[in-house]
Amino acid sequence: MKGPAPADDRPLPEIPTAELAEAARQLRRASVLVVGDAMLDRYVYGTVGRVSPEAPVPVLAVEREVAMPGGAGNVVRNLTALGGAVAFVSVVGDDQAGADLTGLIGGQPGVEPWLLVQGGRATTTKTRFIANGQHLLRADHEIVSPVHPRLADRLVRIASDAVAATAVMVLSDYGKGVLAGETPQRLIAAARAAGRRVVVDPKGRDYARYAGADLITPNRAELREATGMPVDSEPAIVAAARALRAAHGFGAVLVTRSEDGMTLLDETGAVRHFPAEAAEMHDVSGAGDTVVAVVSAGLAAGLALPVAARLANIAAGIVVGKVGTAVAREEEILEALSAERGALRKVVSRAAAEEQVERWRRRGWRIGFTNGCFDLLHPGHVHLLEQARSWCDRLVVGLNSDASVKRLKGPARPIQGEAARAAVLASLASVDLVTVFDEDTPEELIRLLRPDVLVKGADYTLDQVVGGDLVQEYGGQVRLAELLPGQSTTATVAKIRG
Repeated sequence: MKGPAPADDRPLPEIPTAELAEAARQLRRASVLVVGDAMLDRYVYGTVGRVSPEAPVPVLAVEREVAMPGGAGNVVRNLTALGGAVAFVSVVGDDQAGADLTGLIGGQPGVEPWLLVQGGRATTTKTRFIANGQHLLRADHEIVSPVHPRLADRLVRIASDAVAATAVMVLSDYGKGVLAGETPQRLIAAARAAGRRVVVDPKGRDYARYAGADLITPNRAELREATGMPVDSEPAIVAAARALRAAHGFGAVLVTRSEDGMTLLDETGAVRHFPAEAAEMHDVSGAGDTVVAVVSAGLAAGLALPVAARLANIAAGIVVGKVGTAVAREEEILEALSAERGALRKVVSRAAAEEQVERWRRRGWRIGFTNGCFDLLHPGHVHLLEQARSWCDRLVVGLNSDASVKRLKGPARPIQGEAARAAVLASLASVDLVTVFDEDTPEELIRLLRPDVLVKGADYTLDQVVGGDLVQEYGGQVRLAELLPGQSTTATVAKIRG
């Protein structure tokens, strides 16, 4: 319920970092229902070397294509990146893009997808053409008319059943027809009947369609459009948010303000301003989806709204520092909260490594990869890593997990645990990223990262290098690094043990 507005907007106490870190770890417990407009985001990468003879336009020589869920699908993607469980209800067309999107959504861990198919409808698809990190063009395929009434009825029935098994309902409205007409009010009523909270990412001017929602998350431009009020200062934003809240019975309003951070008008009428967290801003696309995902996950996990909003602001700062539609993971949020800003930042999960490599590749950097146990790091290891780094712009090291080392080296190994081995590797200037793998070989990791240069020691031959055939197949190189004589972890361990 709404409480009385405070007499003024005096700053509220800061939320302690330790409390925020513990709250971030709770996000994985979230169970959220997302209903909204699913899209397919395609990225076509290549190089431009000439102008077309047919018209004064660049010719893009396509090198690769990437597809991922967009719109409400990106909210789902962000929730799964946090480790939460998600039910997703949406509509796609009976086309290849719809089939691709269904596969991408269904392939994510922890997702229960309900993607209904409407015959004759085009799945919303946004295709971006990119050369050398620069956008050349975006082409959109979409139908924005309301979905068929009978399909809308079915969507509401499915969501009404699914909401009981989740803690929060998210309405992600991109104005593509899934949440047209009375559908939002019917969904909010179903959530109310089940005792569940509702978070809305709105679109358009008619916010009466979302009346009674617990939280609404307009950006600054949307707030101005919905209220007709100025939003050019923090006091003006607060006044507009209060007017919006009063007009439609919203529990709280969270206004996203891009490079200026966020403003929260909470259920009690209290106001918090969160300054932007990003050290550098590369791409704001999808940041709103991240905010909605994190704040919803926080509410679903039982966090207080100001705490959930603060985590959402941190997560938004993470994703705008990346290129393209991106997500924020638990370990990245914890890292942003941590005072340890040094070498350990290089130690990342496999998924985070994939994202980082993709960002480097978009900048035109050459990616190197090597792997090993690196137990008791010695000068031979350092020499190999320095050679590997000289052959690329960024070097990723795949590190065998403790379980993997035991299988390869015997029960007495490793001498040092994987966390210690990763920390030592990360402290080297020649190493740009470290990620642990649990398999006996790094083949799956190589397949995921697709390095330009694969490096092993000269005690191997080219045909013995795991993943070498794969790297050469797509045009990469396999290099053998010179070894320092007399340097061996096995010999060092034997000498220590006498």
